Formats: sequence, C-alpha cells, structure tokens
Amino acid sequence: MEQTRQAPVSRFPVPRLEDMPADIRERIMAVQEKSGFIPNVFLTLAHRPDEFRAFFAYHDALMEKPGNLTKAEREMIVVATSGANQCQYCVIAHGAILRIRAKNPLIADQIATNYRKADITDRQKAMLDFAMRVSQSAHLVGEADFDTLKTHGFTEEDIWDIAGISAFFGMSNRLANVTSMRPNAEFYALGR
Repeated sequence: MEQTRQAPVSRFPVPRLEDMPADIRERIMAVQEKSGFIPNVFLTLAHRPDEFRAFFAYHDALMEKPGNLTKAEREMIVVATSGANQCQYCVIAHGAILRIRAKNPLIADQIATNYRKADITDRQKAMLDFAMRVSQSAHLVGEADFDTLKTHGFTEEDIWDIAGISAFFGMSNRLANVTSMRPNAEFYALGR
C-alpha cells in the first residue's frame, strides 16, 4: 500500500515551540495538556504573535463568555457558517467540539451539510438562519431579522453574540483557507 505524505500544517512558516514568545508557548502547552495534541490553528497563527494574541482574545470573548447561547449553540454557528465558507479546518475542528459539547455524534455533520434538515430546534434554526445571513449577506440584515429572532426568545445581546461569532469566523475561515491550514487527524474521531 502506498504511504501518503503528510501535508504541512500551513503554507506559511510554523515557528518551533522553543522559538515562540513565552506567553504563546504557555498557552499552546496548556491546550496540549488539556486536549492531548496541539490544534494546528495555534501553530499556524504563532507565525504572527501579535495577531495570535488578538485572535485568541476575541475568540475567547465570543466563545467562552456566559450568556443565553449555550457553548454547543455557539459551535453550531461556527460549523454552519464555516461549511458555507468552505473552511475545511473549522468544519472539522469545531465539528469535533460541537459533538462533544452537544453530546451528539451526528449533529456536526448534519449542521455542516444542511442545518435546515438537522435534528435541532426551531429556535436553533432561526439562530443559524441569522448567522448565515451575517456570514453570507450582512448588508441585507434588517429589523425583520431582529424581530424573527426575538420571537424565538433571543435578546439584543444574544443577537450581537450570533453576529459576532458569525463575523469572527468569517475572518477565521478566510485565514484558514489562505494559509491552507490542515485539520489535525485527532479531530476526526472526537465525540463520535
């Protein structure tokens, strides 16, 4: 059987751990200790330390904060919009996180392929409809979109969160595609 060559993590240089600034190296080592591997997004973005710090500060502000959106719902937004943006890295990586947070081995594949047919609530479908609108045609967002979300119990702050996650991951999807960021093999089996 022919052995396949391992694709590089990124088309840009990936610094060695020992050459990274101490704060970035410490964050990466903490992630490795928790998950058992280093997600390639950390290695790829370490190429630009100031941007690494800004990226993960905003990521954490959106994805780790308390609020009315569950952590699984936040991941649903990432998976649905990343699928639409054809971001392999984010669909695979955040799909794994979604499976774990939702405790559902099927949900990420359903949402990445067609969230409208996924086994989720009408409220979650409305959330993803809005996230997709922000991701794909934000210039069309209007009061009717806000009214629809409010009928499903979303507050103004929830709507900001949905928009922020969708917009942030639109940027992330584009960086992942431009850098040819590869999903770690470990992500494929997580939560299955």
